[in-house]
Amino acid sequence: MTTITTATTSKKLSSVSVVFPAYNEELNIENTILKAIEVFSKYFEEVEVIPVNDGSSDKTGEIIDRLQKEHKEVHPIHHPQNKGYGGAVKSGLFGGKNDYIFFSDSDGQFDLEEVSLLLPLIKDNDIAIGFRAHRADPWHRKLNAFCWGTLVKLLFGIKAKDIDCAFKLFKREVIDSVTLESNGAMVSTELLAQAGLMKFKLAQVGVSHYPRQAGEQTGANPWVILKAFIELFKLYGKLKHSTPAPKKAGAQNQ
Repeated sequence: MTTITTATTSKKLSSVSVVFPAYNEELNIENTILKAIEVFSKYFEEVEVIPVNDGSSDKTGEIIDRLQKEHKEVHPIHHPQNKGYGGAVKSGLFGGKNDYIFFSDSDGQFDLEEVSLLLPLIKDNDIAIGFRAHRADPWHRKLNAFCWGTLVKLLFGIKAKDIDCAFKLFKREVIDSVTLESNGAMVSTELLAQAGLMKFKLAQVGVSHYPRQAGEQTGANPWVILKAFIELFKLYGKLKHSTPAPKKAGAQNQ
């Protein structure tokens, strides 16, 4: 599904855990967290925001701890050492306690208000994800993403238009059912591939994407890319010879 629609119901959903992996995001993390509290409180009865400080060497951790004292919704996770993007995402996803789990990046490249586009989709599906309608990244990142996405679709048959778009909403049952091993850039591929094998329903919609306002991106690092491709073929070998696990009994969703 690609038509952009907004939530039309005034009834709030039950509860959501909002996950933000963060590595050296001192210039972005406060605005991201405060915006998340504002936006998600409009659509959910209960909100917890989980910033995952992935061994940052700047003031990201200090800012998160201050916000925890100021806002009851903030429930941080701190990694003493950097575990990688996938490691931070996993800590947040599995650390969330609520009926719905959303994750995005903490660098402000997405408009959190557009979670309203995902809400109509999650009603009749298990996963609602965004795809970047107009990606605001340098050409080399766009090229990397195109090559990666094409290969992933060929190997796993994933239906997502933009596999690594960090704008995803899940029902609790999905996260309770998957087992994630990736600590790197392949975490979304691993998650969606397993969810697909277990027949979870996915819907998608175009979302806005903006240039990073501050800080530096790490995803285009050649070593990060190489590790992702190594993990990709390991996952393919693993899933090719595995039997899909049954869906686990998850929390009730409203």
